[in-house]
Formats: sequence, structure tokens, C-alpha cells
Amino acid sequence: HIARGVVGVCAMGLGFFALIRLPLPEAIALNYAQPLLVVVFSSIFLGEAIRVYRWSAVAVGLVGVLVISWPELTLLGSGAALGDQEVLGVIAALVAAAISAVAMLLVRNLVQSEPTATIVLWFSVTASLLALLSLPFGWQALTPAQASLLIAAGFCGGLAQILMTAAYRHAEASVVAPFEYTSMLLGIVVGYLAFGDVPTGHMLIGGVIVVAAGIFIIWRERQLGLERARTRQATPPQG
Repeated sequence: HIARGVVGVCAMGLGFFALIRLPLPEAIALNYAQPLLVVVFSSIFLGEAIRVYRWSAVAVGLVGVLVISWPELTLLGSGAALGDQEVLGVIAALVAAAISAVAMLLVRNLVQSEPTATIVLWFSVTASLLALLSLPFGWQALTPAQASLLIAAGFCGGLAQILMTAAYRHAEASVVAPFEYTSMLLGIVVGYLAFGDVPTGHMLIGGVIVVAAGIFIIWRERQLGLERARTRQATPPQG
């Protein structure tokens, strides 16, 4: 449990490190390498059988994310070479994605023996204690409005942790991974409803690709489940 918390905090720290050195669109796009790494690591470390369908779903989802992000990717369109700080930001973002993928594998392993509430509680406590170590590095008191927003963010994050842990309890890591891309799609929806941001053509096309990848993996896993059920029914009882 403590290792899961430490890994999660390290991933967040590297993510913030990347954010202050990269434009936001680039940092977000690089972070979306995590689902792909989850699939790779789940094959290497968990021994999950990764069929071409899961690889395809993750790859297609990543394409959708890049389509959404493409108009905002300033580093690729500037024509200038990356500076040292930007290179460090890219490395930090990719390492953060890799560490986040490891954290997901730890969750997948923990759900085999621990209840969801225990996993989420230990992660929250560990992350909170480690976050207190940042107090000497420029901590500023929050206004009431900022504190309210932070509490709301914590509540939403805790609920997301519970649901994510439950997802890894009921499905393999490589099955859950492609659905990470829907967070960008939901960001578009929230941006429209909360801030009036009108989706562009790139957002709509990329969103359709992301949704298609998710629907495909759901359909494929359902087909596999039906095949396994038919196999069990056709196998005569032993003994």
C-alpha cells in the first residue's frame, strides 16, 4: 500500500515538473502515453495475454487524443529546436506516464487480496503525508474560495480512485487502459457546459475516434466472455 502511494506521488511530482517546462497541450498529450504503457507492462509483469484487439484499441485511442491535441501543440509547429528545459519537461512527462502505469499495475495486484476501501484509504493517507513535505518550498495560505475548490477536487479525486480501483478488480489492466482516453473527451464536454468552449472539428473527430476505440474493446470483451461461457457449458463435468 505504501509503495502504491509513493509511486503515485512521484508520478504527480514529475507531472508538475513537466507542466512548468512545457506548454499545457504537450504535457497533456505526453501524459496520455500511460494507457499504452499499462498494456505493455501488464503483458510483461502480469503475464496478461494481450491480443491484437487490445493493442489496436489503445493505439486508436491514442490517435484520437493526438487529433484532439494537434492544433494546440506549439512545440511541433514552431520549427525551433527544443530547449534544455523543454527536453527535461518531455522526459519528465514520459517518466511520469511510466510511473503512473506502474501504479495501475500495483492496484491490479492489490485488488486480488484487499478491499477497495482499504486500497484507496492507504493511497490517500500516504499521498497526503508525502505532500506535506512540500510545505517548506513556497507554500502559500489558501483563500476560502481556493480551499473550497481544493476540497471539491479532493472529493472528485477520491471518488475517481474508488471507481478506478473497482474497475481493476473486475477487469484486466489491459482492458481498462483504453478507457483512460475518455477523460480528454469528458474534458471537452465539461469545457463546453461549464465555460462555453465550442468544440472544434479536430475535437469532434478525435472524440469519435476515442469513443469508437472504447466501444470496440467493450464489444470484443463481451464476445470473448460469451465464448468462454459457451466453452464452460460444452465442457462435461469431471469426476
